[in-house]
Amino acid sequence: MIQIADALLDSSMVELEASFSGLKRRILEHMAASPIPYRYPSLSVVRFEMKLRSHIVEAAKKLNESGADFATFEESRCNPRYWILTEKGGFRLRENAEPAEAMEDIFKNGRSYGFECATAIVIVYYKAIIDSIGRQKFNRLFSSILLYDGVYDEDLGLKWYKTEEYLPGDVLYFKNPDHNPETPEWQGENVVLLEDNRYFAHGIGIKTGEQIIAALNKKRKPGATVSAYLQEGAARPDFAYLAQYDDQEGAVSIRNHRASGNRFIIARIGSATYIKA
Repeated sequence: MIQIADALLDSSMVELEASFSGLKRRILEHMAASPIPYRYPSLSVVRFEMKLRSHIVEAAKKLNESGADFATFEESRCNPRYWILTEKGGFRLRENAEPAEAMEDIFKNGRSYGFECATAIVIVYYKAIIDSIGRQKFNRLFSSILLYDGVYDEDLGLKWYKTEEYLPGDVLYFKNPDHNPETPEWQGENVVLLEDNRYFAHGIGIKTGEQIIAALNKKRKPGATVSAYLQEGAARPDFAYLAQYDDQEGAVSIRNHRASGNRFIIARIGSATYIKA
């Protein structure tokens, strides 16, 4: 179910669904039907999360098609027009480079880049945020970027959650405890959940969970007996915080938001929608 506490709530679930199509609508309907409560300070944050999740999935697919290679930190490479390659294999944004343009170059000129899977996830997040809030706001919010081993700007608000179910746009982790110590880069794989048990795994491709586990098992040490597996939990950005930078009509500032104490619970049973105040 979806729980909303918002003094400005003036739209029903039916109207909200009508504004969505495709993946955004499927995510929303799944959340509404779930016994797990999804709590939001406002309806506008729900709208924004559906949009950003959809863009995360799209960005993952585009990065998979970009031609960017999987590479260890020692073998990392980037376009020097936008990035400075650090001694440890990270990419530091040049002072004269526009952040959004530099990020989008990874997708346009992917063959100029090589990086590992944790960096790939942050790249996917940044591209999805550009597509969600626009280049100008992204440039202000993420004016200084370092891409390295999962390093990310605090404005992403990225956190790891224990959860009983996963949604498209979630980032998960396949752990490979018996990996070959000579190839530590295969000790696990950060992935983006797409749909239908498919994941984007940089260096492996868009595969099912079973296929990712099979690929990781090939990277185990001789005599290994423990299989790779999907670790519990998911990483998600702070959707509510990022929503304040959205241009959509009715978006509210999280910093200035004051809930009235009204709580609405939206649940779905079959094809029926129930809104209880």
